[in-house]
Amino acid sequence: MSTTRRHATLIAHDKALEAAGAAIRLVLKVPAPLRPLADQVIRAASSVPANLAEGQGRSGRDRQHFWRIAYASARELDSHLRLLASFNDVRALTWRLLNPKA
Repeated sequence: MSTTRRHATLIAHDKALEAAGAAIRLVLKVPAPLRPLADQVIRAASSVPANLAEGQGRSGRDRQHFWRIAYASARELDSHLRLLASFNDVRALTWRLLNPKA
């Protein structure tokens, strides 16, 4: 593997670890009804750096396979986080409808 590609992979892995840590810290605060979604966030967040690291240790199509899994997990994580963010917006708007003077 070229030095440039190896460096890009290490940067991607470092960023994935940072993002996973931030995502996990965020979902530890979600209310009980959303715990199943929080669990999915934790699994997807941890999958990204794990698959990047495993792909780094492989070669050829095997390497690409793990990097594709990492990419798919990152997309899954993005979707879950967007859903949680939207839920909070809808909850806040609904609360305002119920409590207009507050």
